[in-house]
Amino acid sequence: MDNKLKVSLASLYVVFLRLGFYSFGGGISSWVHREIVDVRRWVREEEFVSGFALGQMLPGVNSTNLTIYIGQHLRGWIGAGVALAGLLTGPFVIVIAVGVAYRYLPLIPGLQAAMAGVAAVAVGMLLRLGLAFARQLPRRVMPASIAAATFIAVGVFKLPLVWVVLVLAPISIATAWPRSVADA
Repeated sequence: MDNKLKVSLASLYVVFLRLGFYSFGGGISSWVHREIVDVRRWVREEEFVSGFALGQMLPGVNSTNLTIYIGQHLRGWIGAGVALAGLLTGPFVIVIAVGVAYRYLPLIPGLQAAMAGVAAVAVGMLLRLGLAFARQLPRRVMPASIAAATFIAVGVFKLPLVWVVLVLAPISIATAWPRSVADA
């Protein structure tokens, strides 16, 4: 984002309100990336990836952390609050409406098929985001090996994720740790 460009609070609210409606049920990170980086160009790819990584590390919902990061990055703490309010308004209204209409929802023809379609779109958007991030990464053998080992351990052998992370995280950190020229 050009530092001279100042996103209005109303624009920030409306964009995150729409994102909250689009992503109801998951997959918001890829929607946020598309809207904020690709379409509006409010933040650069590197800034988004930094915010995404920070959101993954902090406690709480990743998408909420990312929203707060972007709002704060664009307009300070008031921007963080406005972006978060926008993001949560849509799902709040939907949940209240669904709660009121709960007994009538199963009677709507095609609702189950529509929900399955929404879930498929969310998975596709997450894959798109993963590929976008993968294109930004340098191609090195060790990180790919750690990722493959994690996938095989958890996905194939069904080992508990906690134990896999406890074993592979120190190995990953050790291989990525910067070394001085004398140590290399």
